[in-house]
Amino acid sequence: MSRCDRIPTRILWLTICIAVLWLWLPIRARATAENNAYQFQALQNKLIKDGFDSDKITRLYSRPQVFFETDGVTILFTYSEAKVDYDQFANDWSIGKAKKYMQKHDEELDRVEKAYGVDSRVITAILLVETGLGQNVGKRSTLNSLSTLAALMYPDVRRAFYNEIPDAKRPPKMKFEKAAKRRSKWAYGELKAFLKHAYQEGFDPAQIPGSFAGAMGYAQFMPSNILAYGKDGNNDGTIDLLTHPDSMASIANFLKRHGWRPGINRKKQEKVIYHYNHSEYYVKTILKIAERLKT
Repeated sequence: MSRCDRIPTRILWLTICIAVLWLWLPIRARATAENNAYQFQALQNKLIKDGFDSDKITRLYSRPQVFFETDGVTILFTYSEAKVDYDQFANDWSIGKAKKYMQKHDEELDRVEKAYGVDSRVITAILLVETGLGQNVGKRSTLNSLSTLAALMYPDVRRAFYNEIPDAKRPPKMKFEKAAKRRSKWAYGELKAFLKHAYQEGFDPAQIPGSFAGAMGYAQFMPSNILAYGKDGNNDGTIDLLTHPDSMASIANFLKRHGWRPGINRKKQEKVIYHYNHSEYYVKTILKIAERLKT
């Protein structure tokens, strides 16, 4: 058989593969919609009742990218801030990386420091610890994380979620129930803030990455903090914490609004930074990095 004789067979197989793919995609979409109807239906109803557009919410939660995020949210019930190794950010390699960052973004940092009165070294230190200066913003869907956690306000969803937690990681039932009820209330507020921010700035909610807790951008702001403290650092008309200028300005605005002033003493600096992360270990690390960046 000649080469030309074999071409129709290849084309036939290609056609079959494409047809199967087009059939599979709607099936996957329907499966996602059916799953979300169980896990997220009550949540969608609540969002609509609270003023979000019905068609937008229904379409959003019907998309294949939107699903119940058991694995990521489970971390919230086992995570311990005390286990985080912040010292790794104060080693010579990390400090060298931060110094290069400051040189590269010298003009932006100088402009923000003058505008808000916040030490550029402290801003850099926060960016270093939070996301490695923007290199690690999280790979999970912010929408999925916050929606899953918020949906735990409903007993049937909470029960199903608890049963899916691996035995080795499963906390005692009563402890889980108490934590889930508290965190779901908080997460619902953050979910509303997230959707408001996304629609306000013209972002696709299903495409925004974040941490397992729903923190976003280089500065790792929770959505409610973006609404309260987010700033357009590059004057492009959008607050986007996946850009360096906006992240720098937002961090500076947050610290200023919590009491940072040029020349404040060490004790007051610690108090202000504590608002950013309620960990004394974190606070001391930020100031240690800032001090090392002076030399």
